[in-house]
Amino acid sequence: MNTKQRKLIYRILPYVILSVIGICFLLPLLWVLVASVDPNAMQSLKMPKHVTAGNYIDVLSSHENQRAFVIGLLMSLGQAVIVVILALLAAYPLSRYQLKYKKPFMLTILFMTSLPITAVMVPVYQLFLTLKLYDNNVGVVLFYVASSMPYGIWMLKNFMDSVPGDLEEAAWVDGASVFAGIRKIIAPLMVPGICTVAIFTFSGSWGNFFVPYILLQTPEKFPASLKLYQFFGQYGMVDYGKLAAFSIMYAMPSIVLYILSQRFMSKGFSMQGGTKG
Repeated sequence: MNTKQRKLIYRILPYVILSVIGICFLLPLLWVLVASVDPNAMQSLKMPKHVTAGNYIDVLSSHENQRAFVIGLLMSLGQAVIVVILALLAAYPLSRYQLKYKKPFMLTILFMTSLPITAVMVPVYQLFLTLKLYDNNVGVVLFYVASSMPYGIWMLKNFMDSVPGDLEEAAWVDGASVFAGIRKIIAPLMVPGICTVAIFTFSGSWGNFFVPYILLQTPEKFPASLKLYQFFGQYGMVDYGKLAAFSIMYAMPSIVLYILSQRFMSKGFSMQGGTKG
């Protein structure tokens, strides 16, 4: 093997490896798409003899599924809104003021972003029992908010550092308060960062199975993430068609939210002339 052939192999090899990895991720997605329209879906990937929307109709016509989707959306959207507002207010002094213990505090926040939820679930479970928040959707939302705040503060603080302070000072000269400056000056310029944090927190709670599984007991309070259980029957029997249809519908809110946020996130920070004096 000469040098030219060796260079060609080294150039092609990464693409071959990436293609194999891509196929490994593509095949399960393809199975979900095909099985969702197959009335006789099985574990194996096969083209259906008859394409039908019956699986989607059965999933949508179930009142339990409808309630689970509504509960999940309300919990995830509520958490995303609360996290964005609180994290924005918490990031402001960290970005604008020279605090004495700012660096250790930021390092603590960074550490908390990597703390696994499973490490704190036992004390959280005991705390929820003491505070009468067990089997309560509001309590689950509060836990979501608390666990998402470190990431939200860290991200929004970094985005806020990119906003020139001159714009805010000019608003103060015109008589604006601190909160008015955050709402009318800083927040509009941080739309990409706000969208990033909102999507992350929404997707994190929407796709979370472990937390509601531990903290909720009543089936009527289950979000959509726990309803995947209903398609697994006894003795290993699984309704693969309805499971695939439910999975696709379950993924749609995150996809739609990401698509709607693209036009805001792609703008970045456009502040030409914003600080001209």
